[in-house]
Amino acid sequence: MPDHSLSLAQHYHERTKYHPDALPNRQIDWTNQPIPFKEYKIGSPFDLKPYLSEQLNPSPEDSNWRRLSRFLFCSYGLTVKMMAQNGEPTYLRAAPSAGGLYPAEVYLISRGTPMMPAGLYNYQTQSHSLLHFWDSEVWSALQSACFWHPTLEATQFALVTTAVFHRSAWRYEDRAYRRILLDTGHLLGNLELAGALNDYRPCLIGGFADDSMNQLLYLDTEQEGTMTVMAIADLLDAQQHLSLAPTALPSASVMDYPKIMDGDLLRFCHAATQIPQGEKSIAVKDLAIAPALESPDNPPTDKYNFPFCLKVSTKTIPIDWGENLEGLGSALLKRRSTRTYQGTDLTLDELKFLLDFTYQPQNYIEQNLDRTPDYFNLGLIETFIAVSGVEGLEEGCYYYAPKVQELRQIRFKNFRQELHMLCLGQNLGRDAGVVLFHTADLQKAISQYGDRAYRYLHMDAGHLGQRLNLAAVRLGLGVSGIAGFFDDQVNEILGIPGDEAVLYITTLGRAR
Repeated sequence: MPDHSLSLAQHYHERTKYHPDALPNRQIDWTNQPIPFKEYKIGSPFDLKPYLSEQLNPSPEDSNWRRLSRFLFCSYGLTVKMMAQNGEPTYLRAAPSAGGLYPAEVYLISRGTPMMPAGLYNYQTQSHSLLHFWDSEVWSALQSACFWHPTLEATQFALVTTAVFHRSAWRYEDRAYRRILLDTGHLLGNLELAGALNDYRPCLIGGFADDSMNQLLYLDTEQEGTMTVMAIADLLDAQQHLSLAPTALPSASVMDYPKIMDGDLLRFCHAATQIPQGEKSIAVKDLAIAPALESPDNPPTDKYNFPFCLKVSTKTIPIDWGENLEGLGSALLKRRSTRTYQGTDLTLDELKFLLDFTYQPQNYIEQNLDRTPDYFNLGLIETFIAVSGVEGLEEGCYYYAPKVQELRQIRFKNFRQELHMLCLGQNLGRDAGVVLFHTADLQKAISQYGDRAYRYLHMDAGHLGQRLNLAAVRLGLGVSGIAGFFDDQVNEILGIPGDEAVLYITTLGRAR
């Protein structure tokens, strides 16, 4: 029987944990791998490929198309072709995806401009084009579905990410929902940074009426669901000003649910995290509040400030992304998940650079990057780092305190062999110089946001993971995310408090 002291999202998390004595073992039918592309029988295509090349003295319209083309390509475009295990060609994209399954779909909603007529567009990654599949005015319906979020008042188009659930569930079964959310977070990280490259500012909206958004996009909700909405502000248009507003709204916490069979958990968990249209009678703009300011009377705090532990400052100069952020554009397109590491050490300076770019965006304002990119609630995310090989840093497990920018050692040991086991026997865990863990107090998060917190936590972890990916590429390091691990054993072996649910693991080292 279900444990009804747990909400449905907590129940899902417990049920989808991996255990050393009960690891799922099934044969994957590679001949039936889902196609990671969406097709429409009707629609008007807008080819974006010509705008990827440089043009001398482009017209204002061509310049705008070029910005949009590069924005989408650097976020989710096809960057590499290779052969899959079933003998068919597979295409890797700018954003990483567990197993290369790419559950996310990207849609644009236009308010109606001379460049983009009003209506709905799907980003067709295979052809790098936009398909205008619905040409009616839908902006007011979008605003209503997003509870009149103020960032939609002045912007001219919005970007929506969805998930096609079976693309990941085909391989990862019920635990696929975790990977879908992490993959969405990777995409959010790319959209944030690709936006900066092309003078766009994505404004994240996590609180929306799911059924209304799904109907707006004509989704088959048995197969696909809306995950995020982003108002896309054009930074070259002074009229598209930004308003402070919450990125996240709560859902209910579902406590009354039936016994759920294996194979149905993903569907039930997603349903539990939805917000009905009529639930929010107040407009989001009426909830907008200014962020709390730090002051001598309200100093920055971090958890796990253990007495007498080794503390190491991580303050450093920022990573240099080059003139006009050329290094960032290159990293977005060159990023690949590392398959093997050398097992050799990183330097302490390299670790500091990685942490600085990931957690200290305010240090990059002089390079024209956003000092406060949108997340749902980073205050709920904690970071622990298992150090196996970093020159100048003692081996062990550390807590990273982002507000004061320091590492605090919580366990003294070389964990290489344990990390190999914790990462389901993957050599990446054993041979990495650093293994980074994102965690959250799931019960605390759900008390604040209901079961929808499960989405927010994993997407934020994926977003942070993508910043780590890109920083590693810029530094010439290897990096790979891991979403399959022995959940409870991570806490036990590394000394991470038991109330911290492990969300995501990122391995970092020198690629072989």
